[in-house]
Amino acid sequence: MSLPAKQPRPKTCINEECRASFVPRRLGQAVCSPACALVDAPRHQERARKSLDQVERREIKVRKEKLKSRADHMRGTQKAFNAWVRERDASLPCISCGRHHQGKYDAGHYRTVKSNPALRFEPLNCHKQCVPCNQHLSGNIVNYRIELVKRIGIELVDWLEGPHDPKRYTVEQLQALTAEYRAKTRGLKKGEAA
Repeated sequence: MSLPAKQPRPKTCINEECRASFVPRRLGQAVCSPACALVDAPRHQERARKSLDQVERREIKVRKEKLKSRADHMRGTQKAFNAWVRERDASLPCISCGRHHQGKYDAGHYRTVKSNPALRFEPLNCHKQCVPCNQHLSGNIVNYRIELVKRIGIELVDWLEGPHDPKRYTVEQLQALTAEYRAKTRGLKKGEAA
């Protein structure tokens, strides 16, 4: 034996001029007639416009992502990696000069990206470095090496200085690395261990 369908309760039309009582015919019906719906429509226009704008922005973002070259992805990954290095070493002084200052810091590579691109995203090869040491003193490499030996040990420094097979990253690998380093940076900012 089946139970009879439950009848909806009567509602009051939300149109301020009408306020008639009606039994809704579909879920979410708030007005009693199409005429009242036309009067109520402007109330929803702003929300509908914002929703359409969001859809359009998402579509533009997807189209822009498809237009990106491998070099664009490489720059994005480098930016995410550098931000992570600066956040990882936030409490440490400049690796080359050993001082804390209020200026800007870079993510300075021990083995430069041009001389050894295989170590571009190697965390042991990149540390927080002040702009004067990194940009004006070409990395202040002698002092960098002295501090690097103290931080990671001579064996790892020797490994960094040794030969490395070249790496050719695919766009998918670069996107994964970018996402990984952004997540690690967010984790460090929230105080989590990464």
